Amino acid sequence: MIHYNNCPVCNSNNIQQQLSAKDHTVSHQIFSIWHCNHCTARFTQDVPGQDAIGPYYASENYISHSDTKKGIINTLYHLVRKRTLGAKRRLLINSTGMVKGIILDIGCGTGAFLNTMKEAGWNITGLEPDAIARSKAAELYSIQPQEPAKLFELAPASFNAISMWHVLEHVHELHAYIKQIEKLLALNGKAFIAVPNYTSKDADLYKEHWAAYDVPRHLYHFSPQSMETLLNQHGLKLAGVKPMWFDSFYVCMLSEQYKKGKGSIIKAVFNGFISNLKAWGNTRKCSSVIYVISK
Repeated sequence: MIHYNNCPVCNSNNIQQQLSAKDHTVSHQIFSIWHCNHCTARFTQDVPGQDAIGPYYASENYISHSDTKKGIINTLYHLVRKRTLGAKRRLLINSTGMVKGIILDIGCGTGAFLNTMKEAGWNITGLEPDAIARSKAAELYSIQPQEPAKLFELAPASFNAISMWHVLEHVHELHAYIKQIEKLLALNGKAFIAVPNYTSKDADLYKEHWAAYDVPRHLYHFSPQSMETLLNQHGLKLAGVKPMWFDSFYVCMLSEQYKKGKGSIIKAVFNGFISNLKAWGNTRKCSSVIYVISK
């Protein structure tokens, strides 16, 4: 169990308990979420350590590992995914200025995004901690992800793009990962880190029932300010913040379930729309955002 006396992002001791949230996916335990008054990061307090958290991922409903289509929410997720994969590919190509290059995807899951980049002609490397997800990647796309420890063995300045799609919030070695990303990026390379955003309207609407808190699997809960603070500590710059418009609907559907046991899809869609509307002029308020990062 990890108990923080200082903020895991900025190391400030100006921290306080903010709310408590339930693990709806596996254990049904309650976990405390704390807030840093200095950098505005939030973090899950008293989380299992790296060697003990595995059982909290042991659910067939955990889509990034199982690729499940069980239930209406996961079915809708798969319908939208093809479009979002294309959008991610275009973002990488436009941001790097390269039609083809070398990409590292950290936490590649079952390999859908890496396969998209492979089909676009990119040289791909994937890292994934879950053995079942690695097997799925091999089965579905003939991709062979490696274990995460390989991250610290890769050659410096060897990647034009490094991506983490809803992965950084899971990583125990937060600063070690960001430091290594800076080391692995080529001079004009770009990193793309997508994480939930607790400053969004849907987070405000659902509070402790907000599905993107996803305790204890989500160790940290980022705001744009806290992400920029983290990056600056390691010589990285925030080059842009891009919206993930579909995430608000997915998160609201899960949040409705968590709040009421059997949520209303109509209400979830409405709340997702309201969240996006609030973020229309300010993408830093989206339910999830992609941080585009340069050296």
